[in-house]
Amino acid sequence: MSEQQRGGSAVTVPETSGPVDGAQPESHVSTIGQRAGRGLGWALIGNLVFKAGSFAISLVLVRILVPHDFGLYAVALAANAFVIHVNDMGMIAATVQWRGRVEEMAATATTLAIGFSLGWYALFWMAAPVMADVAGSPEATPLIRLLTLTIVLDGISAVSVGVLQRRFQQDLLMKVIAIGFVFSAVLSVSLALAGAGAYSFVLGTLAQALVVTVLVLRTARVPFRLGFDRKIARRLISFGAPLAVGLGIESVLLYSDSVIVGHVLGTVVLGYYLLAFNISSWVPGLVGTAVRYVSIPAFSRLAEGETDDVAVGVQRTLPMMIAVVAPIAAGFVALSPSLVHVLYGADWAPAAEALRFLAFVMVARMFTALVFDIQTGLGNTQVSIWVNLVWLLALLPALWLGANAGGMQGAALGHAVVAFAVAIPVAAWMLHRAGVPMGPVLRKIGRPVLAGVAAGGVMAALAIPLESPIADLAVAGTAGGVVYLLVVVPASGRAACREQLRSVVAARRAVKA
Repeated sequence: MSEQQRGGSAVTVPETSGPVDGAQPESHVSTIGQRAGRGLGWALIGNLVFKAGSFAISLVLVRILVPHDFGLYAVALAANAFVIHVNDMGMIAATVQWRGRVEEMAATATTLAIGFSLGWYALFWMAAPVMADVAGSPEATPLIRLLTLTIVLDGISAVSVGVLQRRFQQDLLMKVIAIGFVFSAVLSVSLALAGAGAYSFVLGTLAQALVVTVLVLRTARVPFRLGFDRKIARRLISFGAPLAVGLGIESVLLYSDSVIVGHVLGTVVLGYYLLAFNISSWVPGLVGTAVRYVSIPAFSRLAEGETDDVAVGVQRTLPMMIAVVAPIAAGFVALSPSLVHVLYGADWAPAAEALRFLAFVMVARMFTALVFDIQTGLGNTQVSIWVNLVWLLALLPALWLGANAGGMQGAALGHAVVAFAVAIPVAAWMLHRAGVPMGPVLRKIGRPVLAGVAAGGVMAALAIPLESPIADLAVAGTAGGVVYLLVVVPASGRAACREQLRSVVAARRAVKA
């Protein structure tokens, strides 16, 4: 079928087409880049606001609830964390990447997303008692069953979310999520004050999911219809199923070190390690999540243009991502003791030894995540399976040997070695196989890597004599940042920036005159 006519006339969804006849590939790349940049800005702002808001609400709730309530919610949240990655079987990404008119596949994709979500929900409903018992909290069973209802709502709105991302309307998506967050915050605090305990978290989260679903369906302006076309369903499943499997393996990959460290070294050391891992996840959680909102639609649209458009896009985005992450990683490596001391106190100092190495894992996670998004835009969703599987198989023995030989620091070192020696090369090789030349990318990455090494060396040298955690972060961190900018920005670029600044100042003076 070329159109879905369920219950009324088809509504044409505005699409981002390829370059117009006679346009140069560079102009197409620039146009997509501008739209993606705008979407990324909204996604970054939204992520930052939501994380700050979540932190503020947690400070309020921690004064109302008891630790037992937090523990029960944590069990339900852990169960939900896995299934939320795979519940729609990649239908959101399939909508974003779809080659053609969205109305051709919307009804089938919606049917599949809801069907898969209901199937996962039924499975987790039955498994909830077992999960709660394994976690040592049988009381969490109803919480797991209630919280995982969010995946059904996610399935209902999957196609509409995909359409908003496809159109680069991240601003609308962030506003919708913000409204849902306000509902969640008000309800959670109100229920906590009323004595609802752990249910205040769960019902607040469920309310947010419900509000977001309703508003997304209205905002995307895609008729909500159910239908089924076998040919379209095969295309959607062949695209989405490998992506869901890859994300499932990725979730196992992210938690494997916690399991091994806890088993070999005990819960106290695991606490230090988890703190270090959480710090190293700040950038992937904030920047990486925001990038994912725009990277898949951007590379999907580039893939519809000229042959070289994707290569040009990769040559811009991968070096830019490394340029953003390199100074942060350098700071983690050089100033981790001061960072942990200032943020969490001297009692958590051992976590710094793991953070030094997990900073390298952070870089690898950002690199591979962007490569996965590029491959998803090209339609190669099976790549995430193979890269994550190879990474996991290499990581498990490295973590076991590292933890037994060198404790927490050895486990973190093992993870870093595998990330740089296995994950990054395999991901880059798979991208090269997909037809993207990696030589230009590697040449452009060289400067930010060198700048990061130089900045890290300066920060480490200045941190030694200061002997003050706050001074380390202020003085050494600032000096390292200056060194990084001097190395990463060419002399010609600095001259151009100075000239632009002079022009702006002159223009302002002329206006005042």
